[in-house]
Amino acid sequence: MVEKVALVTGAGQGIGLKIAERLLKDGFAVSLVDYNLETAQKAAETLSSDGSKAIAIKADVSKRDDVFSAVNETVDRFGDLHVIVNNAGLGPTTPIDTITEDQFRKVYGVNVGGVLWGIQAAHAAWKKLGHSGKIINGASQAGVVGNPNLALYSGTKFAVRGITQVAARDLAEEGITVNAYAPGIVKTPMMMDIAHNVGKNAGKDDEWGMQQFAKNIALKRLSEPEDVAAVVSFLAGKDSDYITGQTIIVDGGMQFH
Repeated sequence: MVEKVALVTGAGQGIGLKIAERLLKDGFAVSLVDYNLETAQKAAETLSSDGSKAIAIKADVSKRDDVFSAVNETVDRFGDLHVIVNNAGLGPTTPIDTITEDQFRKVYGVNVGGVLWGIQAAHAAWKKLGHSGKIINGASQAGVVGNPNLALYSGTKFAVRGITQVAARDLAEEGITVNAYAPGIVKTPMMMDIAHNVGKNAGKDDEWGMQQFAKNIALKRLSEPEDVAAVVSFLAGKDSDYITGQTIIVDGGMQFH
């Protein structure tokens, strides 16, 4: 049995992969959970060629049973669980009049459902294991201030912040902390796709689309996924033991609160 175990959803690429990499460096064995098993397996093999410190698990986080199964498989494989990072998310560009019922169900199912089921599954596991743990949820600066053309995405991320606060109160007596990280404009495939669609909808190019989000960054640079992973590392470690119910904004100074 390894000393520390973390589960990260949406860990096949982008921010989730960098979170998994960072937690591995911090001494965790890591379960990489992703809808795309092939991508997750390649990532896990890169992190731990013999599978002793990183494994890949396929799951659709919008499905409660999938998330519980992923948590149980992680505990079965590594013998424990200490941290869950509910990172998986979808970020479609959705001008307000274009949103469909299917889009609504899909985006809320992953972005909000994935967080709820992750909290439930981790809580159930810790009750069986007889100890507490840390829940870390993926929010967004778009869940702090509404972003144009992102009604679905922003709405889900506001919901994640609210769920984080409620869960922090509900689980505090058990020694469980619940926090969130809110990235700004991170250089990931999902963000590049959002920028492309925002530009396209305005008859502009990708660079114009990106600048609509990036022009007000105080530090004058886009975020790297590693910037976000560093904050998750802090929330997963002992230095954050007296922090709960908070959302740490990692946006280079786009918003000040």
